[in-house]
Amino acid sequence: AAILQKGFEREGLVEIEVTSAGTGAWEGAPASEGTYLVGLEHGLDLSAHRARLLTKKLVEESDLILAMSRPHLARVRELGGGGRAHLIGEYAGMTGDHAEVPDPYGGELEEYRATLRTLEALAPAVIARATGAPPP
Repeated sequence: AAILQKGFEREGLVEIEVTSAGTGAWEGAPASEGTYLVGLEHGLDLSAHRARLLTKKLVEESDLILAMSRPHLARVRELGGGGRAHLIGEYAGMTGDHAEVPDPYGGELEEYRATLRTLEALAPAVIARATGAPPP
């Protein structure tokens, strides 16, 4: 969410709100240590981040829902996401196994770095598609 929010703001699209929710999140938990540390390495301050569980109400209130993996996407669709729910990689134009972004939770710091690099690489195409701009 922080990567996309920063990208929208760089494009001057401050009216777009990006939020984060997890299909298995512990409500109110801070960012994991790996996420926090890698975020700091890349200028993302996640100190105020608090996890929230994805709910039917949150899904209903969202215009677009991007999931990192197929199991996450399945849960979003169970909660009513329908055509507003996509794998982030597919939304950015990737296909097959490349459309999924592995969740680094509990892994080594390098796994968190790899996930961040992947999300940063997908962000420009996601932003372009979400705003109707030509792809980068």
